[in-house]
Amino acid sequence: GWPGKTCMNLLIDGKVVRTATGPNTQDGGSEALERMSWDVAEFAGTKARIEIVDEATGGWGHINVDQIVMTDHPPPGVVEHPSLELSLQKRYLNLPIRNDAPVRRLALVVDGQVVNDFEAAITEKEPDFWAFIDVSAWKGKRAELRADRLPAGGSALEKAEQSDEPKSGEPLYREKLRPQFHFTSRRGWINDPNGMVYSNGEYHLYYQHNPFGWVSRNMHWGHAVSRDLVHWTELPTALTPHTFGDWVWSGSAVVDSANTSGWRRGDDEAIVAAFTSTARGECIVYSNDRGRTFTEFAGNPVVTHAKGEGRDPRLLWYGPSGSGGHWVMAVYDEDRGLPEAERRGVAFYTSPDLKQWTYRSRIGGFFECPDMFELPVDGRKNGTKWVLTAANSEYLLGQFDGEKFTPDTPGAKLPGNRGDRFYAAQTFSQTPDGRRIQIGWGQIETRGMPFNQMMSFPCELTLRTTPEGVRMCSWPVKEIDLLHGKSWRLESAEITPGKPLRSDAEGDRLDVQVTIEARTAVAVELAIRGMRVRLDIAAGQISCGGRSVPLVIRDGRIPVRVLVDRTSMEVFVNEGEIAMLMSGAFDGNGVTLSTEGAAAGVVELNVHEVRSAWGVDR
Repeated sequence: GWPGKTCMNLLIDGKVVRTATGPNTQDGGSEALERMSWDVAEFAGTKARIEIVDEATGGWGHINVDQIVMTDHPPPGVVEHPSLELSLQKRYLNLPIRNDAPVRRLALVVDGQVVNDFEAAITEKEPDFWAFIDVSAWKGKRAELRADRLPAGGSALEKAEQSDEPKSGEPLYREKLRPQFHFTSRRGWINDPNGMVYSNGEYHLYYQHNPFGWVSRNMHWGHAVSRDLVHWTELPTALTPHTFGDWVWSGSAVVDSANTSGWRRGDDEAIVAAFTSTARGECIVYSNDRGRTFTEFAGNPVVTHAKGEGRDPRLLWYGPSGSGGHWVMAVYDEDRGLPEAERRGVAFYTSPDLKQWTYRSRIGGFFECPDMFELPVDGRKNGTKWVLTAANSEYLLGQFDGEKFTPDTPGAKLPGNRGDRFYAAQTFSQTPDGRRIQIGWGQIETRGMPFNQMMSFPCELTLRTTPEGVRMCSWPVKEIDLLHGKSWRLESAEITPGKPLRSDAEGDRLDVQVTIEARTAVAVELAIRGMRVRLDIAAGQISCGGRSVPLVIRDGRIPVRVLVDRTSMEVFVNEGEIAMLMSGAFDGNGVTLSTEGAAAGVVELNVHEVRSAWGVDR
């Protein structure tokens, strides 16, 4: 939106006779294209040249141009700054969203104050789904819904509706592709889990969220709470952008139990969160109402990245027994002045009060969304180690002295989740029983649904000594037992080539646990609803959904566990030494075991149907 710098000109005899400039004047603006037109009747018969100008520097300065045509009929006009007056009488304001409609800038204004400034593909046509804003905090007040521009004669704003429940084409949580025991947001896009913390009897799951669209943009922090890690209640949006375009990117949260920040008010401990602000850097907010709403720290940003870029701050408390402690921020840091191998990494900062932060050290070789925590080895039989992970779930084991991470084997990262749909995982900062519980972003599309993407099922992380060394293992939390329905069990069976073993289990959500006795079989295949997990014993690998990883057989047995939901499959082998999150391409029912080359044994097979965590079993 810079006249003369990012624009399109019409030149005749080298002179600019018409010009058009885009609408964006700040970083983070929309990529949406808008129709503009010139009346050039006076130049009929004259040769002209179109000049596309891109001379701006800094910011996100670039231009998009498409579909330049000549016509005798002008395109539909636009209305600048249309608005709709409202009297807020119900809990939700529902907006009609169509995925192929132009994205518009919208604002909800209450008592003259902008309470949400966002983007949405609002439409006057039949919507793909309805997004909503919880307006219960302003019930009884006059409000205004504004748009930056809309087609002339359109009625998209007028189609906004108020209701006591979110407006929906299908009953909520009963949609065809809705995962039934993996968290999904009621509406819109989700990605990275953020701010995972336990406080006042609740597990808090904050997450990257576009409440008004099916794709990744317009970032807010969504919020859900659970008392048992399987039944989640979605709450109103926790963090909205500071200003339009200053999106709320990934981060973390902690409980400031000792009130080091001085922000606590009342009986409840303050929850303090850190996030990346698009335009500012790493920012701090705090909550005194059990994580429902947050107040910005006046000193934001607390960390900036002068040599490149950075994001995704991870807060943790470092406090060795017998001495004082301090806060640590592990944050992705990209220094373009370093060699390629070290350019991407994690920087460590410390603070006594969550306000003032001091740079301490840096480790290279990591990209995005760091997490760091200490875990006992073999249930504390062999001391503890620190674990440092990044977005792709690869990790290093080592020691951390409160300022610097020293890996056991520098540069030799270990593989985390081996699936093709697992990213940006984070663990809960505190849990009531000391477990280290992880949730990742499940990168699985749900086309045709009013929601998109999901979270992986919560898993407990442990460190175990194996013949290959100490390894991190991932195992579904025990609370999944709360959802077990009808079960099918078999012990001491044999499968032979050409004679598969089938269970009577039905349903589209299953928890399958089987221990295979390999014997001399070439391969054993576990098919669940038509999706195949192949244990290639001869080749020493496990394959699923086109992904293959090495398989180590211990004592002649292969324990396998598989969680199947509507759109996903999570595979765990050797009690969690291997974990894989895959998208599900299901084309059958039930559970089948087969073998190749020779007979194999089934030590034990347990198949549990899994009830809906949303309580909507049909």
